[in-house]
Amino acid sequence: MNGQDYIICHALGHLYGLSDSNKGSRKAFPILDPTWLPLSILKSKRSSSKFLDFKIEKILREISQISKNATGFIHACDYDQEGEVIGYNILEHACHHKYSISKRAKFSSLTDEEIIQSFNNLLPPNEKLKDAGTSRHMIDFIYGINLSRALTNSINKKDSAGEIKKGYQQLSIGRVQGPTLAFVVEREKEIENHVFEPYWNVIADFEKNNHIIKTFYYPQRIDTKSAAENIVNSCKNQLGNVTDVKNQKTSIRPPIPFNLGDLQKEAYRLFRFTPSYTLSIAEKLYLAALISYPRTSSQKLPSSINYEKIIKAVSNLNNNLHQDSPFGNKTRSILSYSEITLKLLANKTLKPNEGKETDPAHPAIYPTGQKPKQKLTDSELKLLDLIIRRFFSSFGKDASSSQTTVTITVKDKYTFKAEEKKIVLEGWIQYYKPYFDLSGFVNLDSLSFLRAEDLLKNTKIELLEKFTQPPPRYNQSTLLQKMEREKIGTKATRSEIISTLFKRNYITNLVPATTATNQSVTYDLKVSKNPLISNNQKIQTSKLEYVGVQKSGLRPTEIGIAIVSSMEKYIPNIVSTSLTRDMETQLEQIESGNTTSIQVVEKARNQIKEAMQSFNINETKIGQEISLALEANKTTNPSRKSIALVALGTCPVCKSGNLIVKKAIKSKKRFAGCTSYSSAKCLATSPLPQKGSIKITCKKCE
Repeated sequence: MNGQDYIICHALGHLYGLSDSNKGSRKAFPILDPTWLPLSILKSKRSSSKFLDFKIEKILREISQISKNATGFIHACDYDQEGEVIGYNILEHACHHKYSISKRAKFSSLTDEEIIQSFNNLLPPNEKLKDAGTSRHMIDFIYGINLSRALTNSINKKDSAGEIKKGYQQLSIGRVQGPTLAFVVEREKEIENHVFEPYWNVIADFEKNNHIIKTFYYPQRIDTKSAAENIVNSCKNQLGNVTDVKNQKTSIRPPIPFNLGDLQKEAYRLFRFTPSYTLSIAEKLYLAALISYPRTSSQKLPSSINYEKIIKAVSNLNNNLHQDSPFGNKTRSILSYSEITLKLLANKTLKPNEGKETDPAHPAIYPTGQKPKQKLTDSELKLLDLIIRRFFSSFGKDASSSQTTVTITVKDKYTFKAEEKKIVLEGWIQYYKPYFDLSGFVNLDSLSFLRAEDLLKNTKIELLEKFTQPPPRYNQSTLLQKMEREKIGTKATRSEIISTLFKRNYITNLVPATTATNQSVTYDLKVSKNPLISNNQKIQTSKLEYVGVQKSGLRPTEIGIAIVSSMEKYIPNIVSTSLTRDMETQLEQIESGNTTSIQVVEKARNQIKEAMQSFNINETKIGQEISLALEANKTTNPSRKSIALVALGTCPVCKSGNLIVKKAIKSKKRFAGCTSYSSAKCLATSPLPQKGSIKITCKKCE
């Protein structure tokens, strides 16, 4: 290239990591001046295998040898903080301080064209990006190693009875991990402390010309049972007068292009991919040159990527990438890529609907139009199709919906309403099928024939008893959104933080043993002192009114709760969002040049000194509280995983229970069994494979 010879060297992600400058001594606190060392020789971050250590040593040795005769150096790692740090460490340590004289290749996709263009337009090294990245590693390290080591030491000295412990338990906490865990713990407290307040709804059916109009009493919430019963008695079998028919049209703007967070949320909604799994799949698609760089905050698509060229290239891809989705109307046709391309290119101009978020390094995620060079997995096909259709949709025209609201009055006093929404112009929605959720819309009008002053006869009226619900538990997607809103962590690290909480057994994923049905279900509820309901009364309902309490979601373990509780008492900054958010702002200012790495890291050192002083004073109390939780976790409730049952669907034998994955008491082998075994003596069972994960297809076996 350009008449020069290039030798391309590769890394395995980070080849260097920060290490305790006290050479692993667990007595020296706090640790404030870590140094960079090859990962192959770090005790605290030892590779998972000797072979990986050998590979790291071999790569560094080869790079160091080659660098001796090199006349120039090009840094071509991912153009973000992590990529800059990876290349910086290699150039500084393996190549003997060559970072400052190196050149930087910047690209957002691995297509031949963009790589060649980037090498023809090399940039100077991005010192600010490097400073921000190394500062983040430094701050996370000194927070993590000091607090984690202090936590671990506090519980491994003595147990709750004051006796020396024999076993060894490792704990961790960090400036992002702490607040994230606190979100889950606080939500669980809200759920447990929720007081169930009763209220009532009234629903009614009215009839005209053999058409049934389903309505609800307005206002919907009725605070006393006597008032609700009075409405039912007064309106039963009465005539209703249509006093108002209102039609309102609303434009539905096209979706904005994906950044990483938006892609993770949408993939979780549609495919139940965890955020970390979505990122791993997106990175594979990027390395295969099928999409642009996924670790981006941007919701904007610059015209420089050449919209028309990409759209034409994508149209030549296999049109069968589409996978089934739980959303949308399956009977409606799904346009192929080539059909969408013809519609988009028929427009005189191509202008995407963009969001507010920007990223100085990379645009929003877009497909490159390259053909896959090897067969893609099912997950890769799903995610690629989602990205392609989202990209197409951002260029689409507005869709529109109409909402019809009919007001029916009984005895000039009691008001009932009926509502329905319908898509009247598909616009961009036809490009985003089957991922657009049509569940809130109707296909056929059932209210359009009504006119003001029409008289309708009440044919059915029903009283529904309900209770206020606690907030839902976080799932991995909504927890990620919470982290984004609170501005803690980065687009690249948030999913990793959630995964760490799982690995440490601080949180677990609660999965209900039964799927939602219309069966009668009884719940023990904490209710108010309202005289209408006795305290802790068991309430019978024909619908799953209280399924919110039992829904799947993230639940803290005893250990997670104890850590948050101890930190809130003794070192509240560690689980507060303000400290972490402030630190993220300062790291952004390093990247923008508004502050220096030295100032930000020094501030972090001072904060950790204060935290460690408080920790040392309260070490015994912290250790006892967490030790109690560890003991409780091993004895009274050895594993929250026992709750996490996989529901496989309705039992084909008794039709009332649900098949769930069970484990035999003696053999410990898993099998499918009916939940009605204890109540109805249903003996339905089925063998299951003993290895691998079990996933639900949401399809009924014929």
